[in-house]
Amino acid sequence: MMNMDLSAVIEEMETGDQDSALTALQSYNKQMNQCFTFNRDEQKDREHLGELVLGFLDRELQPSCLLACLETVRILSRDKNCLDPFTNQFAMSTLARYAMLKESSPPSENPDQEMIVEALKSICNILLHNETGQMVAADLQLIKGVAERLKQCHDPTWNYEVRFFDLRLTFLLTALRVDVRAQLAQELHGVSLLGNHLEATLGLCCSGTLETARAGFEGIPTEELPPLSRQQTELAMEILKILFNITFDINRRKVDEEEAAVYRHLGAILRHCLMSHADGEERTEEFHSHTVNLLGNLPLPCLDVLLMPKVQQGSIEYMGVNMDAVNTLLKFMEKRLDRGHKLKETLLPSLNLLTESARIHRETRKFLRSKVLPPLRDVKNRPEVGNTLRNKIVRLMTLIDTDVKDCAAEFLFVLCKESVSRFIKYTGYGNAAGLLAARGLLRGGKDPGIYSEDEDSETEEYREAKAQINPITGVVEEEQPNPMEGMTEEQKEYEAMKLVHMFDKLSRSLKAHTKFELFGCHNTHHIWRA
Repeated sequence: MMNMDLSAVIEEMETGDQDSALTALQSYNKQMNQCFTFNRDEQKDREHLGELVLGFLDRELQPSCLLACLETVRILSRDKNCLDPFTNQFAMSTLARYAMLKESSPPSENPDQEMIVEALKSICNILLHNETGQMVAADLQLIKGVAERLKQCHDPTWNYEVRFFDLRLTFLLTALRVDVRAQLAQELHGVSLLGNHLEATLGLCCSGTLETARAGFEGIPTEELPPLSRQQTELAMEILKILFNITFDINRRKVDEEEAAVYRHLGAILRHCLMSHADGEERTEEFHSHTVNLLGNLPLPCLDVLLMPKVQQGSIEYMGVNMDAVNTLLKFMEKRLDRGHKLKETLLPSLNLLTESARIHRETRKFLRSKVLPPLRDVKNRPEVGNTLRNKIVRLMTLIDTDVKDCAAEFLFVLCKESVSRFIKYTGYGNAAGLLAARGLLRGGKDPGIYSEDEDSETEEYREAKAQINPITGVVEEEQPNPMEGMTEEQKEYEAMKLVHMFDKLSRSLKAHTKFELFGCHNTHHIWRA
């Protein structure tokens, strides 16, 4: 098949003959299939071709010609500067009909899934680049059509590509349109719908005790199961991203018992995700990252599902509770911490999740404290120096990024049961000062919190060195020589007076600076009013 230039394709399309159009479009599609950058000089011609193709899609034509038209729309819709023909009500409605997302779409026992996928891809391209297209998609209620198909998660009719692009379309709609996000969450019961879809995608069966198992592998610990397939992982990650969109504000309001049951069921599935492996370490980490992000959105009382599974042989048990999921979260967090890349985006979700879990669950807090703040033995090195997890987290408290340093401090403060003296003991007063000042606790005391009483076991090393520890740095420091030793009384008096003069000079300098600032502000005020 010979390559055709754009003007020749348009010429064939303008004849209206479907055989000529089919030959021309197939040639153009083959030539442009991998093209993602476009010649600006041909923009008007591409828009005209888009209009012609939409006209063909409104006719009764052979399936092969309709498919070629949809492929052309998919290619043309990659160009964000050439979307005008596709963002009106007629064009979007036509594409939705071929994607079988409209109520008027004719039911079929054997739907042409290739055609559905091409239409879905085109709609996704349009939504990604064009605000008008997003508004029209919301007006056409495309979310209702896609939600209806998502309910058919156990139906083997739909192939992987249809399922994936249904989810990608849902993700884009919920990411870009607040109204669609609310509609899916509330009117269409999106959390329950997508939780069931995630369960089906992973092949899970969930018992009444909120323990999940992969069908056919009951009784086998999740971490010992074979890895998820690439397609399972891709679908699951799309579902997790949509669920994140529709739940990110859930902690700002109260949930009733019915909602709490839905979130606890979702939490049990997310625990399974956290303990599962994908095809490869990089894909597993990405899968776990989306899981952790979503876990952070769940209502805090629902996080107890992480501790639900019975202790089995090989489980990490603490105080009679299965800590496998919490330990996995801790390892995930430390891995992100060691990498040190974009800490705000990569570390904070897992660190916040561990903080809130520790705050609300006594067993989780005690387990994490045993791992992060074990009984203190090293009193010679500063708290931020070294390679233990405590050292690494205290180092975060010295960073410039306030979000990261505050989150790190909060985590350790919660592990210390919000006790000021214990917090200073493990971090040093200098590192602790920021959080304590923000809470008005610089003079000591304890923040109100619901924590059980337990002993703060002191090691022999700590007890012996306690009196010599500098509370500012948190370590034993060598005794410094007295700078005035060996001076005569006259020299001491001279040094004292020199110090007085320096303080006096500094005080006068600060007063003058303050007057200057006030004067400057006063003048600026009048300049702006003028």
